[in-house]
Amino acid sequence: MQIKFSAEPSGDAIAYFAYEGEKGVEFGDGLEAGAEAAFRRAIGASSGFKGGAGQLLEFLAPDWSEADRVLLVGVGKKKSIDDLGWQKAGASVVRKLLVSGARTLALVGPPDRAIAAQLAFGARLAAFRFDGYRLTLKPEKKPSLGVVSVVTDSTAGARSDYAPLAARAEGIELARTLVCEPPNVLNPETYAARISDLAELGLEIDVLDEPAMAKLGMGSLLGVGQGSESGSRLCVLRWNGSKDKKAAPVALVGKGVTFDSGGISLKPGPGMDEMKGDMGGSAAVVGAMVALARRKAKANVVGLVGLVENMPDAKAQRPGDIVRSAAGKTIEILNTDAEGRLVLADVMWYAQKKFNPRAIVDLATLTGAIIIALGHEHAGLFSNNDELADRLLASGKVEGEPVWRMPVGPGYDRQLDSECADMKNIGNRSAGSIVGAQFIHRFVDEGRVWAHLDIAGTAWKPGNDNPLEPLWGTGWGVRILDRLIADHYED
Repeated sequence: MQIKFSAEPSGDAIAYFAYEGEKGVEFGDGLEAGAEAAFRRAIGASSGFKGGAGQLLEFLAPDWSEADRVLLVGVGKKKSIDDLGWQKAGASVVRKLLVSGARTLALVGPPDRAIAAQLAFGARLAAFRFDGYRLTLKPEKKPSLGVVSVVTDSTAGARSDYAPLAARAEGIELARTLVCEPPNVLNPETYAARISDLAELGLEIDVLDEPAMAKLGMGSLLGVGQGSESGSRLCVLRWNGSKDKKAAPVALVGKGVTFDSGGISLKPGPGMDEMKGDMGGSAAVVGAMVALARRKAKANVVGLVGLVENMPDAKAQRPGDIVRSAAGKTIEILNTDAEGRLVLADVMWYAQKKFNPRAIVDLATLTGAIIIALGHEHAGLFSNNDELADRLLASGKVEGEPVWRMPVGPGYDRQLDSECADMKNIGNRSAGSIVGAQFIHRFVDEGRVWAHLDIAGTAWKPGNDNPLEPLWGTGWGVRILDRLIADHYED
């Protein structure tokens, strides 16, 4: 979709915005002649429109406008609307009109350049579709809307404000696409190839294959993928944007299980197709690195993703196996479906050994238990550092990717003690998401600042009424990571 900024509204469709006032609906700026009177008549005719956030009032072929259709969009109370609210306002219009037949849309909000940029950002996110494999889609079900023009008093200023948001949108779109790709297309090897192509953005890319990881002793990661025909990979994406190129980076670590059958501990058949999204943590990291590179962030950041496919096979890892991690710790495998933590163990070790990061944030679709606890509204946050945890909480709130802090501690950690190895990969059935975080924490060096985000409930959503997100792969994590870096780790 093409995003433009203009001084005057023009398009097949024009959307105006209205506020929920104490004495009734309050109209925004830029109404064309005849519009307010028509809106008042419609509201007075018991339309139920009060200007609340997300409400829409649509007019087809109005005689008082040259546009084919005009919309009035509620944004809530004027004093309470924030950037996220304006994004959702722009997104709600695009979602309404995307396959309506309208080809061009003008959004007439406040003339403020910053608000115009937020409207444009929301419009772009709402336009995302994963249609590449829908070869027989009927014309009326294909997106018609191709251009969104946002009206503002400062078109140059709005373009400047939108530039970093466009970079973020590109990262989100890539993350969504990766999560949605079918597992027969996206496996560890093809995923690594796609990551390698990102070098054209200025990212330094390094890919470790199985022999390279075996030489480093990464038996924990390699054990997960040994039942797959696709070779496992560890991909490193580095962005050195700080003035001090040698300054310690922030490390972003992602779980990239391109398909998780559960291995020998086979998952139930219903819903197994969704396990193509078990690489959502890695997609968030890759998308965030794209956003940082596109906007030329003034920070040193390294993204590391462990890419494996967990399949049952004669060569597959078995319950009862004991593997040796690169950190030199042995792990008793009691359930091959608790595989993501095994991948992260070796990637975390490599991140610390190779880059000595100032902080580590890992993201993983780690446990179904986090969905039981938090549903699809919040990701779980686990951390050994209050400052980093608070930063993630604040970043998530601003960006509409909320997290909820969960506890960690020795009482949970004891569940992982094994009688025949340094640890086992699962505990008992209680506090599953916490125990998963405790496992990862065992591979964090003493004194290292670390946070873990369990995004099993947010990386994909089977149903979604948020206009900023599609119905499945959300690209969750790009926004919170980009905001975290922008607010706390740039020069």
